[in-house]
Formats: sequence, C-alpha cells, structure tokens
Amino acid sequence: MTKIGIILGSTRPGRRGEQVARWVHERASHRTDAEFAVVDLLDHPLPHLDEPASAMLSAGRYQHEHTRAWADTIASFDGFVIVTPEYNHSAPGVLKDALDYLYAEWNNKAAGFVSYGIAGGARAVEQLRLVCGALQMADVAPQVALPLQTEFEDYTVFRPGPHSAGALDTLLDHVVAWSTALAPLRAATPVTAAAT
Repeated sequence: MTKIGIILGSTRPGRRGEQVARWVHERASHRTDAEFAVVDLLDHPLPHLDEPASAMLSAGRYQHEHTRAWADTIASFDGFVIVTPEYNHSAPGVLKDALDYLYAEWNNKAAGFVSYGIAGGARAVEQLRLVCGALQMADVAPQVALPLQTEFEDYTVFRPGPHSAGALDTLLDHVVAWSTALAPLRAATPVTAAAT
C-alpha cells in the first residue's frame, strides 16, 4: 500500500505545526487508499548539513549515522505532505536542511503542502516548490494555506474551518494519486538502505 509521510517541518518551541500535523494525520487516517505517518523533525535532530559530499553525488553513501537514519526514514515513504510555517517569507531553516541532506530518497515522490502563517504560509510553499523540483519530486497543485487570523483562535489554538478540511481532502487525493502514479519510476531506480 502507498505510504505517505506527514513531515512536521518546525522544531520551534511553542510551534503550531504540531496541532496542524495532528489534524492532517487524523483526517488522513480515515482513508483506505494509503497509510500515513507523522515524521516530526524533532525526532530527527540533524545538525546543519555536515555531509562532506553532495547528496546528489553520494549515491546513498553517507558518512554520518544521523544522515543514514534520516535517509532510511525518507526512503520508506512513497510521498509526503509537508506541514510548514512561514518564517520571513520562507520555510524554516530546519526543514530546508532536512531536505538538503538527501537526494535519491526524495526522487520520484509526490509532495503536497499544508502551510500556516500570517499569509497562510503561501510564500514558504513558493520556496519549497522550487526545492522539491530540484529534488525530482512532483509537487501537487492543491495546497492548504491556513492564515493565523482565521484558522487559529487567538493566533494560537488551531480551529480549522470546513473549507480547510475540504482543501485537505483534495490535497490528499492528489498526493496519493501522484505517489501511486510515480511507483513505476521508483521501482526502476530503487533506493536501498543508506550505505556506510
């Protein structure tokens, strides 16, 4: 069965993303066309990129254990929903770093975005779409943008409206469909467990 990772892309204390990722996972868990799991970057404490070789050129041969563990986690999924805040018109550095650590493990997988912030996180997603393209990921067009003013009570407690739930369902439809459609490409270039 298709397996989708819900990447919680913020590690900041007091982050709102935990509520958002939990909501995404709860809605997704009712589906029967894929399995979903939350991938919290707090559980994968990566230092600033410290691999001496480019991930594009390393062919899965990583020097550090933390990179190998991260590679194994990402390789196990067929697609992703990335939950991201917007910091200064872009995505959090920890999320960009996590993406940059790997290459082949991201290839030929779908990505969808659930973002939040003053402008709904839209500008962070604009940046992430460029990164995903460079990683040979298929970013789906539907997006869930959650403005702090309307989707969070007192800018803090997540209270999604019905329109957001509908947008999430559409996003999940696309991520699952694209992840499934890309399966032959992944099968043609399988990614094995990270080498030492």
